[in-house]
Amino acid sequence: MLVNGDLHTRLHTSHAPPHFQKLRGKAAIERALDNVDVELSNELVAKVVNRGCLGGEAMVRFFEWAIKRDEIEKRIDVYNVIVKALGRRKYFDLMLEMLSEMRVRGVVLNYETLFIVMNSFVKGKQVARAIKMFLCLDEFGWECDTVALNVVLECLCKRSFLSSASLLVKKMKGKVEFNETTYNILMSGWSRCGNVGEFEKCLEAMVGDGLEPDSCTHSYLIECLGRAGRVNDAVEIFENLEKDGCVADVCVYNAMISTFMQIGDCDGCLRYYERMLSMKCDRNMDTYVRIIYGFLKARRVSDAIDMFDEMVVRGITPATGTVTSFIKLLSSYGPPHAMMMIYKKARKAGCSISLSAYKLLLTRLAKFGKCGMMLDIWDEIQENRYSSDVEVYQLIIIGLCNNGQLENAILVMEECLRKGFCPSRLVCSRLNNKLLTSNKVETAYKLFLKIKVARQSENARKHWRNKGWHF
Repeated sequence: MLVNGDLHTRLHTSHAPPHFQKLRGKAAIERALDNVDVELSNELVAKVVNRGCLGGEAMVRFFEWAIKRDEIEKRIDVYNVIVKALGRRKYFDLMLEMLSEMRVRGVVLNYETLFIVMNSFVKGKQVARAIKMFLCLDEFGWECDTVALNVVLECLCKRSFLSSASLLVKKMKGKVEFNETTYNILMSGWSRCGNVGEFEKCLEAMVGDGLEPDSCTHSYLIECLGRAGRVNDAVEIFENLEKDGCVADVCVYNAMISTFMQIGDCDGCLRYYERMLSMKCDRNMDTYVRIIYGFLKARRVSDAIDMFDEMVVRGITPATGTVTSFIKLLSSYGPPHAMMMIYKKARKAGCSISLSAYKLLLTRLAKFGKCGMMLDIWDEIQENRYSSDVEVYQLIIIGLCNNGQLENAILVMEECLRKGFCPSRLVCSRLNNKLLTSNKVETAYKLFLKIKVARQSENARKHWRNKGWHF
């Protein structure tokens, strides 16, 4: 690392040190990769292109090298990894070049690939480009059929580009056959924003095409009315379902539960939950998530924990993102006891905990000075093979400072610096001020010198990374 005395001079020289020179030429890069003593696998390739700090061309070059190796299977799902990685980072031209290359190699593109491409465009706010590509899908090896249309509509409606989705439906009218899913996707979008007028237009068009509204359609209608504040109309729709020849299933009950939760009526929500049980309608994870989330928003934490217990007892394991959303909501109020209970119950149920959830726990525990629990969480982060980044170290240091454990805070700071991280100036200043207040001037000065060197090293890394050298 560049931590010696003439660092400043080196930063401003026009040439990089020999051991930081870029490898020039495809052959040189492939030789260097061939010499790496690592067992190559599909999972490793995915990690490199998804989590690495490579640019678009470097990602493609690495993938091209990997796909030639015998260890990597030439399946469409392997190619989808690089397509998704390029799209996520908005390397759209490279993504399209990869699609063309896949066709040349005889790789058959599937609808998952189409979803990845369209979702990348829409997420990157390249809606016009997504629609333009859809209108000439045959050039990329797809058929412009009902399934493809539904894929594009799902991407547009998921990101709330509802006007574009509606215009696309009008444009494709008569060219592509619509089914119930086509209209339901569009109505789900209008439902999320509570636009009853547009929803009714879609419903009329659906009936006009000779398609029967199903339970999903009714659930979207109920949710739409609820979001528009027309709860009484939503209740009326629910009560008249049998007259319309539709049986209330779990989707419809979930819509009613969500409607009452949105207005903060937890008791009304529970009435429909009990009615659901009396009708022997099976609950699903969405049912429990909506109720628990409503309880947490209403700060009825004990009821939320009871419902969480019931969900786990029934063998329903919450998704990682669901647990994170619960912990995030609990981190906004009250002491950390409740969020720790949810966390422990989720772990006991076999749920995978995200690094984001761990950071939320550390933040709250650090604020309340719960050092013992905080260090236990840190151990579990490492047990789950998450690497501690600079943010984790900062939270640990803040928690130890808040609890007056300055010696331990120094040890954590030094470990952080050894790993090549440099905490923010605010965190360093807080620890330094605590040491000075405790009359540990010499310790504070020694730590200051170490942080100064680490800061210089960090600046050097940023400088060389901007020039394309990675170390």
